[in-house]
Amino acid sequence: MSINKEIKKITTHTLQKLKSGGEKISMITAYDFSFAKLFDKAGIDVILVGDSAGNVMAGYETTVPVTLEQMIYHAQCVVRGTDRSLVVVDMPFGSYQSNVDTAVASAIRIMKETGAHAVKMEGGEEIVESVKKIVSAGIPVMGHLGLTPQSIYKFGTYQVRAKDEAEAARLREDAQLLQQAGCFAVVLEKIPAQLAKEVSESLSIPTIGIGAGAFCNGQVLVMHDLLGINQEFKPRFLRQYLNLEEQITTAVKHYIRDVKSADFPGEHESY
Repeated sequence: MSINKEIKKITTHTLQKLKSGGEKISMITAYDFSFAKLFDKAGIDVILVGDSAGNVMAGYETTVPVTLEQMIYHAQCVVRGTDRSLVVVDMPFGSYQSNVDTAVASAIRIMKETGAHAVKMEGGEEIVESVKKIVSAGIPVMGHLGLTPQSIYKFGTYQVRAKDEAEAARLREDAQLLQQAGCFAVVLEKIPAQLAKEVSESLSIPTIGIGAGAFCNGQVLVMHDLLGINQEFKPRFLRQYLNLEEQITTAVKHYIRDVKSADFPGEHESY
């Protein structure tokens, strides 16, 4: 029997136990009450209220335009649909980069106004002081290294990161710094699998991979990708479990047909 089936409420301590026990951590994004409730009921360990909301909910090209207020709104919706899963909220671009005080104030707002359980921040050495201060305020922090979407204009590409040794060495160092600063876990995005393995084995805290191979302590996917809601996005790292785009389109077409033909509503659907 898996360890997490016996746990009534997932906490940061639970994730540490899962890593120690060799059980992988499951994580998925959600942005509203209804899907959060479904994922929680299914037994997901962690729900990430991702700033990917900017892409999949708002239609932005990048995550950069997402505001703190928007993240708080989505997180409030998700928390109301969650009983068991650990809810982690992305701190959006601009809410922590300028200085430590701004970072702490943003994290406090998220926790107070949403009821979520932790925040997530992108970056390494440059955010360490903010991580320390936020953790000292009693707020759990998940780190994020590798491809960090909030810095996409700096990278200029969504290609795999840390393929050269200099960047790989920096990532290894950043992972250690984030652990020392008090992060309870670190997301590793689009880096070579062997590097992710090295980092995962070097850290005492769990790693969550996305496009980082099978050796991380857990995996995360964006719900729209996993469920096949967006068929245009099919990166190599994605395993699509449904084709909801096709199923939803077909269902709505059938509904339109039935309405147009006066087949719906029928006698048994009327009062």
